[in-house]
Amino acid sequence: MAIRRCIQSIGLLLIMLSTWTSAMADELSLLANIVSSEHRSEINRERDRFRYPQQTLEFFQIQSNMAVVEIWPGKGWYTEILAPWLKQGEGQLIAAGFPLNAGPQWRQTMQAEYQQWLQASPEFYDQVTVVELGPPSFWQLGADESVDAVLTFRNVHNWLKGGYEADMFNAFYQVLKPGGILGVTDHRSDPDTDIELMKKFGYLGQDLVIELAKQAGFEFEASSEINANPRDNKHHPKGVWTLPPTLRLGEENKQHYLAIGESDRMTLRFRKPLSITSDWAVNN
Repeated sequence: MAIRRCIQSIGLLLIMLSTWTSAMADELSLLANIVSSEHRSEINRERDRFRYPQQTLEFFQIQSNMAVVEIWPGKGWYTEILAPWLKQGEGQLIAAGFPLNAGPQWRQTMQAEYQQWLQASPEFYDQVTVVELGPPSFWQLGADESVDAVLTFRNVHNWLKGGYEADMFNAFYQVLKPGGILGVTDHRSDPDTDIELMKKFGYLGQDLVIELAKQAGFEFEASSEINANPRDNKHHPKGVWTLPPTLRLGEENKQHYLAIGESDRMTLRFRKPLSITSDWAVNN
């Protein structure tokens, strides 16, 4: 009798595993279809070979039924993928953009153009919720413990230069549910690079980013070399902006920098603890 129950339990577990595997395959297939979809601009699709969106989102363990915050989406490169994917999976995308009427003007222009772009294609973006995040005083992304994941792509160097990196990471921690995910990519400096050089040239120490997240209460879970670029020696006249897509030097040595490609980038996954440890509570 005991053997029969054991066999039945094993059979049930195999059925559950098969169902889960099938669901994950469907999830990844849906994401792959959206990444390759022609609704994405040709320029953005061309950059997939440097940004690896499918692999990056898989590494971050994002699923289409999640509530996800995209931080400072800029012109919407990742929104093009996240919004329709989460919409089909009955998840939610919250786009945390630059605060309105808080300068500088180029950010105001970019935010206005982003919202106009969303409105122009409701079939893909009508369910995107836009909120404000950043200086001088917009540090709440939503209700505490209300989202499953926060994602930021190539933004931390801006916060470090502006001096409000701790405010950002604290905001992420507050809005995430216990067990929620923080996914970070950014330009990666050589080890032991001086912090002032990081601010000037846009490349950040990976250990520094990990420490910033830990100070906010996050647990560092894993790193990936998905977005690494060994051709980037990180020593360029205009810092990271020398390389594509910015190409700040214009035609000067353009082919050389195109051959290097986009910057070497860290890809880091953090987790909000299921329960706050006593050490973190004491220190904060």
